[in-house]
Amino acid sequence: MKISAAIVLLSLIFIQANGQSIIHPQAKLKIVTPSIIVLGNVQDGGSPHIGCTKACCKELFIHPDPTRMVSCLGVIDPENKLNWLFDATPDFTFQLKALKKASEFSTKEVPDGIFITHAHIGHYTGLMYLGREALNSKQVPVYAMPKMKSFLEHNGPWSQLVTLNNISIKPIQNGQINTLSSNIKVTAFKVPHRDEFSETAGYQIEGPNKKALFIPDIDKWSKWDKNIVDEIKKVDYAFIDATFYDAAEMNNRPITEIPHPLVVESMELFKNLPLKEKDKIYFIHLNHTNPLLNPDSGQTKTVLKSGFHIARYNDVFEL
Repeated sequence: MKISAAIVLLSLIFIQANGQSIIHPQAKLKIVTPSIIVLGNVQDGGSPHIGCTKACCKELFIHPDPTRMVSCLGVIDPENKLNWLFDATPDFTFQLKALKKASEFSTKEVPDGIFITHAHIGHYTGLMYLGREALNSKQVPVYAMPKMKSFLEHNGPWSQLVTLNNISIKPIQNGQINTLSSNIKVTAFKVPHRDEFSETAGYQIEGPNKKALFIPDIDKWSKWDKNIVDEIKKVDYAFIDATFYDAAEMNNRPITEIPHPLVVESMELFKNLPLKEKDKIYFIHLNHTNPLLNPDSGQTKTVLKSGFHIARYNDVFEL
């Protein structure tokens, strides 16, 4: 159940029309059971987006929104006093601090492990802050699939993180269950995407009572060798690629260059699911042009009215 894992000590909870709870970013949380916390929901380039002159970014350059972080999940296990990060984004510095703050037991500035999905800028470049020019960390576990592991080991500046022992790469395999604690297991699986430098991984995160799916990037659902509807049925939460709401956002680029599943396509694919299955779906990884970033947009209201959700910064989900 969403939010039940966290006690809100300060500030407010905002309830949207469909009952979805959004915790204000300044709220102080006390997470008492194994949980996922959303630490970002924006596409790789962030919001505001470099070079953007559109209305979606213009005001944000003057008044930045502290909740506009690049897509990232934190996993917290209070019983074992451990936490993990899923993707190392350009907002890594802020997200590590947010994860530590949500993990009241933690005295460490770095998590107990970082899971990388793939070698696109929004998903691994935050690792640079672990280097000697910044934190100069010591053997932070970084979980990576074979091509991603090789990419980090054989390309600078990432290879320096390895040779200086700032990070310790933990190899993971497609379909392999990784037991992180008595409460948390993680399984990686490959998904089709623009794999110029590495394969692309999605993750199933399993807690004592519930499971979550994390697929921030995929080309099209039809290209995957698994059926997304069947995979959603196996879990309790599904955080899935929602980079673009519809084709209108891509008025200057061919869709073949960025073949993400459009939100309107995903909603059409899922429209006949029972409400209990739709209720599992949380759209994440929103491009700076995506109207779902605006909680008051007509598109947001359409998504919520259709029975789906939008992942928002500081949302907490019990595992």
